[in-house]
Amino acid sequence: MNEQKPVTMFGPDFPFGFDEWISHPAGLGSIPAERHGTKVAIIGAGISGILCGYELMRMGLHPVLYESGQVGGRLRSQPFEGADGVIAELGGMRFPVSSTGFYHYVDKLGLESRPFPNPLTPAAGSTVIDLAGETHYAETLQDLPPLFREVATAYDRALEDGAKFSDLKQAIRDRDAGRVKEIWNPIVRAWDERTFYDFVASSSAFQELSFRHREVFGQVGFGTGGWDSDFPNSMLEILRVNVTEQDENQRFILGGVEQVPQMLWRREPENMVYWPKGTTLIGLHAGAPRPGVRRLSRDDAGRLSITDQWGRSESFDAVIVTCQSWLLSTAIDTEERLFSQEMWMALDRTRYMQSSKTFVMVDRPFWRDRDPETGRRVMSMTLTDRLTRGTYLFDLGEDKPGVICLTYSWMSDALKMLPLPVERRVELALGALEKIYPRLDIRSHIVGDPITVSWESDPNFLGAFKGALPGHYRYNHRMYGHFMQGDLPPEQRGLFLCGDDVSWTPAWVEGAVHTALNVVWGVMTHFGGRTHADNPGPGDQWDELGPVAIPD
Repeated sequence: MNEQKPVTMFGPDFPFGFDEWISHPAGLGSIPAERHGTKVAIIGAGISGILCGYELMRMGLHPVLYESGQVGGRLRSQPFEGADGVIAELGGMRFPVSSTGFYHYVDKLGLESRPFPNPLTPAAGSTVIDLAGETHYAETLQDLPPLFREVATAYDRALEDGAKFSDLKQAIRDRDAGRVKEIWNPIVRAWDERTFYDFVASSSAFQELSFRHREVFGQVGFGTGGWDSDFPNSMLEILRVNVTEQDENQRFILGGVEQVPQMLWRREPENMVYWPKGTTLIGLHAGAPRPGVRRLSRDDAGRLSITDQWGRSESFDAVIVTCQSWLLSTAIDTEERLFSQEMWMALDRTRYMQSSKTFVMVDRPFWRDRDPETGRRVMSMTLTDRLTRGTYLFDLGEDKPGVICLTYSWMSDALKMLPLPVERRVELALGALEKIYPRLDIRSHIVGDPITVSWESDPNFLGAFKGALPGHYRYNHRMYGHFMQGDLPPEQRGLFLCGDDVSWTPAWVEGAVHTALNVVWGVMTHFGGRTHADNPGPGDQWDELGPVAIPD
C-alpha cells in the first residue's frame, strides 16, 4: 500500500507549490547583470521582510531594511532574565508541519523543533477541561464525557457536508491544482459572506444537537482550543485552517522561533551572485536596520521615496511594504496615489484581532508529578471558560526550568487584560487556576519575573493578526494579487505588499512566507529578471492558478 502523501499549505486559493519552487536546484530566478547592486527598500524586518531581503540579496540586489521595532516582528521570543535558552513566545509559537515553506528555512538553519503541547496530544500528556464549573481530566478524547466526542464528530460531519472536506484535502495531498480549484472556487462563492458561527449553527450535524454543544465547541473547540473568538469571521478563513491542517501536528522551535529571522539576518546565502563571499544582510546594514519609516511617496523623478523617523530621505526603484496595513494610514504618511482607491479600501478595512499572553518561568516541570490519591498529573494543559482560556505547559527537560503560558486569550478576553500591569495579570490568572487546581500551589514554583504582551497596544502592530470578516474575500484578493503589477498604472508600480495579513492565512507564518516569495518574484520581474524555464514562479502560473475572482 502506498504511503499517504502529507497535507501541506498547497492553496486552496492559489495552489502553487512554494516549497517546490524554493527548493528547486535551478533557483528562484535571475536579475539582469546591469541591475545587480540596485537598492530595494523593505519596510519591516519581520519574517516577510527578512525573507525578501535574504532571497533578493541572493539574486544580486541590495536590500535596505527599515524597522521601527525589532528584527523578527511577531516572531518574538523573549528570554527570561538569567536563564539560558528559556523563552516566552510572545507572537507565533506553534507551527504546523504543513508549513513546508517555513520549515525549508528552519531546516536550512539547523534548528530543532518539538511537538507543541496542544490539548489531548501526547506532547501535552494530559488535558483538563474546566467548563461551567465542571472539571474533566483526560489523556485522550475517549476520557471525556460523550458530549465532547459528539461535538468533535458533529464538526467533522459539518465540514464533510458543507465543504467536500475529504475530497478537498485529498486534492491538496495530491497537489492536483485543477481539482483543488474545482472544489474550492464554488465554496468561495457560497461562503464568502457567511460567518463561522453560521456554518456551525446551520449545519444539520449541529442542528441535531443542543445549544450546549455549540457553546462547548466555542469554548474548547477542536485541535488547538476554543474558537468562539473566531465565530464572527468569514467561514472561508476557518476552512483554510482546517483543510491545510494548520490546527494539527504543530511544533515549537527549541530556543525560540525568533532565531529564524535573526539567523537569516546574519546568514551568508548559498549560490549568491554579485556579492563577495561573506556578504550578509546585517553586513549590508552596518549592524542594524534603518529606523522606522515616516513618509512614503514619489519624488520628482517618479522614484519611490522613503523618509525615516530622523528625516533622512532616499529614493528607490522598488519598495516592499511588510508592516500591517493600518500603519500605512496611521504611522506612515503614505501618498494616496501610490494605491488605487479600491486598494486603499482593502488596506483600511483589514480587521485585526486582539491577543494577550502572560508567561511565568517555574523551577521545574512540576506538572509531571502524580497525585498519590488519583494517579493523575497534578496539572495539565488547561482549557476553560475562565479568563485564562488556554494554559500551556512547556517541558524543556528535567534539568531545566519549565515555562507556563498562564493565559492565552483573544478579542474580548484579551481586552480584559489590556489596561492591567503584568503583576495583576499573573494574579488574575493564578486566581482562576487555583479554582481548577485547589490543592496545587503553583506560586511556590514561580521563579524570575513574568512576561506579558498585548499586541493591540503595540503601535507597530495595533493587533496580533488579521481576522477576515464576511465579504472580505474581495479585499484579500486585491492585496494578495498586488504583486502582479502588469496592469497597474505607472504611478502604482514598484510598490509591493507582503506579510501574513496580505495572505489567505493570517496568523500563520506560512502565509507570511508565501507572500514574501510572491514579492520576490514581483521585484525580480520589475527589474527585468525571470525564472528558470524548469522552475516557474508564482507569477508565471498566476493566470492558470490564481484565486477565483468574485464580482463586486
